[in-house]
Amino acid sequence: MVQWPLDFVAIRLRQLDEVSASAWDDFVTTRPEGTFFHRAAWARVIESAFDHRCHYTLAEQDGAIVGVLPLAHVRTRLFGNTLVSTPFCVYGGPLAVDHDAAAALDAHAEALREKLGAAAVEMRERDDVDCDWQVRPDLYVTFRKPITGDNDRNMKAIPRKQRAMVRKGIQNSLTSVCNQDVAVLHRVYAESVRNLGTPVFSRRYFNILSRIFSDCSDIVTVLDHDRPIASVMNFYFRDEVLPYYGGGTAEARHRAGNDFMYWEVMRRAAERGFRLFDFGRSKLGTGAFAFKHNWGFEPEKLHYRYRLAPGAAIPDHNPLNPKYRLFIAAWKKLPLPVANLLGPPIVRGLG
Repeated sequence: MVQWPLDFVAIRLRQLDEVSASAWDDFVTTRPEGTFFHRAAWARVIESAFDHRCHYTLAEQDGAIVGVLPLAHVRTRLFGNTLVSTPFCVYGGPLAVDHDAAAALDAHAEALREKLGAAAVEMRERDDVDCDWQVRPDLYVTFRKPITGDNDRNMKAIPRKQRAMVRKGIQNSLTSVCNQDVAVLHRVYAESVRNLGTPVFSRRYFNILSRIFSDCSDIVTVLDHDRPIASVMNFYFRDEVLPYYGGGTAEARHRAGNDFMYWEVMRRAAERGFRLFDFGRSKLGTGAFAFKHNWGFEPEKLHYRYRLAPGAAIPDHNPLNPKYRLFIAAWKKLPLPVANLLGPPIVRGLG
């Protein structure tokens, strides 16, 4: 049984509280491997939007923070029982100043898995970690690339065929607006993911994200004669821009709306001083992977690692899994209002 506080090699572990949230975020910002998805506020997002219990843990030594672990317990009838760092996020895992702090946080995660009866602990690491956990390096990659303050240079850095698609959107007289219009974003996004055969997140989730991350998020929407055809929610962290939840209507495909949208995110971010474009996670062998690679981004392997209960298997909720093929085909045929009603209770377990 895990007790608070837990001592491990003179390191004290305790649960994150409201008073410690700013110190947590300061620590994340100072760590080179820290990401937007390590921010303390994700605990509030996950608990408010999905009702999953969060176990965000601080490691302290001599009164100073030496590590943090954002961990959430995702338990549903459809998709099982897993501790994830961090669900609904592409990166996660412990951040620590040294091996002892990292080992203490790993040991805590393993003890918590046993206490809660979870089948697995999943750490969504961006970088390789030297440990004896099981890994699955063959599924996800991320795409990250520097950008400059010169948009002519940024445009020329896009490979010729993809650059032609961006210019097509410009020639089609598409325009963009930047705001916090969650209603428009969700309407476009819901149609987009339904067409891909994927359950949609609730509009409430996007409202929570927009409110909690109001200081570091916006929504860029592409208009075709005042009609929204593509929209994306973007997050900002240090010098990075992360377009995260986005999609386009059927019209967007014909008008180069998605291509124009990501260019507008890049252009606007560059003008504000951001210098790295994080295109996010994609699965190998998917259309999203090909789309991002066509922008001149080189894939970087993600190193997700797992500690499993005896007899348990690594969670596999990948839509490329053959067992989901019929479900995806049927979902694409659902009327949009039905898909919007059924989607949120399902997707809360996918994490």
